[in-house]
Amino acid sequence: MNLQPVVPFEPISTDKLPEGESWTAQIKWDGVRMLTYFDGHETQLVNRKLNNRTLQYPELTRIHEYCRAESVILDGEVIALHGGKPSFHEVMRRDGSRKAENIRRARQEVPVTYMLFDILYHNGSWLTGLPLRERQRILREVIIPTTCVQVTADFPSPDVLYEVMSKHGMEGVVVKNLDSSYALDGKDKRWMKKKIIQDLVAVVGGYTLRGGIVNALMLGLYDEEGRLWYIGHAGTGKLSVQDWRDITVQVAPITRPSRPFTTQPSRSKDAYWVEPQLTVKVNFLEWTPGGTLRQPSIQAVVTVDPATCKFGSS
Repeated sequence: MNLQPVVPFEPISTDKLPEGESWTAQIKWDGVRMLTYFDGHETQLVNRKLNNRTLQYPELTRIHEYCRAESVILDGEVIALHGGKPSFHEVMRRDGSRKAENIRRARQEVPVTYMLFDILYHNGSWLTGLPLRERQRILREVIIPTTCVQVTADFPSPDVLYEVMSKHGMEGVVVKNLDSSYALDGKDKRWMKKKIIQDLVAVVGGYTLRGGIVNALMLGLYDEEGRLWYIGHAGTGKLSVQDWRDITVQVAPITRPSRPFTTQPSRSKDAYWVEPQLTVKVNFLEWTPGGTLRQPSIQAVVTVDPATCKFGSS
């Protein structure tokens, strides 16, 4: 492939949503950020961590079925629905598949939708310097909506969209300045997000057992000095009985005698410690004054470099 993968632009968190004609609001999908690269010959899908996911989503590689461009880089999010709402746990069943047979099975069991919201490159030219409103116009011109590929809708009022998303239990909203360019590997207030459901990716530093099976995980985040701080334990969420059995197998070879946390976890008595190698996505209500998560809920086991799981990185 002649096009080299890039790190996509990221929104920053905000408590106050901007209003005005220069801003547009979009639904914050609870999915996997994914860029599609088509150099005129080959199509590849790469996530925001620059991991190739082409094999995991074969239905999205037939780019001529949904895109008119001769060459293109598209930015969007792959989502999977459960109960009528995007489910990160479901999409991770697709994203986490590695073997060909598992990929075929996951494709049959978990249909996905690619929600596109930006275009960075088109017919041999970079578009990142153009204002968002112009990039969106080009995106709408080149995309042919299908059952599995759609262009994310724009809404004029961020506050109204946030209220609607709150009522439906969605993840949140993203607001974008229509006059803004696209900064590769950037993150600033030209794009902002306000979450209804807070989430983060945490490092597993320990676990507890029930009947020989892991039933809860001890979670942590790193500070800037590389110290791992305990932020709570979680045994509820979207994981199935089989998921917990798989985790039991995964933690066995990395179990260690001493705790990896700088702080003493509240449930240390029955805990087993592990090398901080496993990471999970966690939803939670809020941070407590003691620096732990209130009502953490595990959504999925994810493949993330543990060293990137830091305070303020969500």
